Amino acid sequence: MKRSLRATFKPTFIFTALMGGILLTSCGSASQKSAAPMMSQASPVRKTAETQTKSNSRVAQEVKDGTAKPEGNAANAQAPKQRTQLIKTAEISLKVDSIEKTLQTVTKLVQQKDGDILSLQDDRPQDNVSRHLASMQLRVPQEKLETTLDELAVLGTVQNRNIKAEDVTNQLVDAEARLRNYRKQEATLLKIMDRSGSVGDVLKVAQELSNVRQTIEQVDAQLKNLRNQVAYSTIRLRLMDAVVPLPSQPALDSQVKETWNQATHALGSLTTTLIKLIIWLAVFSPYLLVVGGSIYGLNLLRNRPSRS
Repeated sequence: MKRSLRATFKPTFIFTALMGGILLTSCGSASQKSAAPMMSQASPVRKTAETQTKSNSRVAQEVKDGTAKPEGNAANAQAPKQRTQLIKTAEISLKVDSIEKTLQTVTKLVQQKDGDILSLQDDRPQDNVSRHLASMQLRVPQEKLETTLDELAVLGTVQNRNIKAEDVTNQLVDAEARLRNYRKQEATLLKIMDRSGSVGDVLKVAQELSNVRQTIEQVDAQLKNLRNQVAYSTIRLRLMDAVVPLPSQPALDSQVKETWNQATHALGSLTTTLIKLIIWLAVFSPYLLVVGGSIYGLNLLRNRPSRS
């Protein structure tokens, strides 16, 4: 009985042991295979972290030096083409019927265009022959320059009209780049100021910070001035009367009075001249008598008959 049982269970035991070994071997290999990818993934993560740390350090140094450059797609992407920045000035001369009315119309027109009158010079004639002249300097938004000139032209007869433009695109780009660099320097100096250091180092950094801020103010003022000149155009307007006034005739009583004054003045001048002449003759009369007597004696001697 016992032998039969042993003979029956022995093959079964051996089969079970073989199956269990195969299962254990497959599980071990599977665990090793699953662990291998995890180790392979952990290594790139560590490398990526180290690379990112080094990249951050490098970028921070470039920002500090002001040499940072865009990476990835930002570096390869084309910068949008900047619009040309122009400073426009215009001149127009008009011959008008009435300068007073034209000045009022121009003032209202400039207000409607959201502009300003920078200067006004009204040269009124001091006599009845000179022409009445006036000049104005206007400032209007650049996009309204052409329409403003067209509306000014209908106020009279155009004698002269021209527009000049100056390209300041490069100046604006240069000023903006300088301003960004100086602001980066300011931020870096502020970070250095926050760190602990000797009094001498802090004073040096403070002096450098003061110089950088002064430069920032100057560049910012230049940039604002350029942008203002681009945004607003200047118009020089000259006005002149269409008709030169004729001299008016004086009244009759004025003419009579003026003639009487001229006649009395001439009479007084003549009388004064005669009195002066009489005085001169009275003073030089002895010499005149001597000269006259000499001449008379010579004539007698010439006319006396000679003796034979």
